[in-house]
Amino acid sequence: MASKDRILRLKEETRNNILEAACKIVKEEGWQGLSLRKIADAIEYTAPIIYEYFANKEAILQELTKKGYLVLNKDLIQAKKSKGNPAEQLEAMWLAYWKFAFENKEMYQLMFGVEMTTCHMVAFPEVQTPYDLFTETIIEVMGDKNPSEDIICQKYYTYYSVVHGLISINLVGNGLPNDINLQILKDAITGITRSLN
Repeated sequence: MASKDRILRLKEETRNNILEAACKIVKEEGWQGLSLRKIADAIEYTAPIIYEYFANKEAILQELTKKGYLVLNKDLIQAKKSKGNPAEQLEAMWLAYWKFAFENKEMYQLMFGVEMTTCHMVAFPEVQTPYDLFTETIIEVMGDKNPSEDIICQKYYTYYSVVHGLISINLVGNGLPNDINLQILKDAITGITRSLN
């Protein structure tokens, strides 16, 4: 029994090493530099070993995307819990989203297709969580207006368009200084939140 546990532990360790090597390569060379051969070289295995854990590069990208969503979701939940008022929760959540994008630049690029094609995502529940967290808070801010699904979706994408657009501008180009970007972000969030009332 102990040897089975050891084998499972080693397999999980190798799988994690593959993902960590992929992340390291991307941080050094960008997404265009990622290849299975480079991952194999980094973990000192042959390329065929990787196929025992992942069917192809796309499968690695999907797993990294899923991991990115797990981190983002945790950040959003913590931000929401940090405030009592739904309007303040929305601001805290969008600021957490912003912070995630710049602290995890390569992951954000993969998850949201900034300067690259995103991988085809299998329906992971983690992908839906940010939308659910934001829309339930939007409903709370709107109070007893009883908004339709279409209105809720529209309001979410109004926020998302502004925030993601500003992030993309800054990831792709030089953008503006951080303090100006944060002020633009807060002004936009405040303006959209006022429109909910």
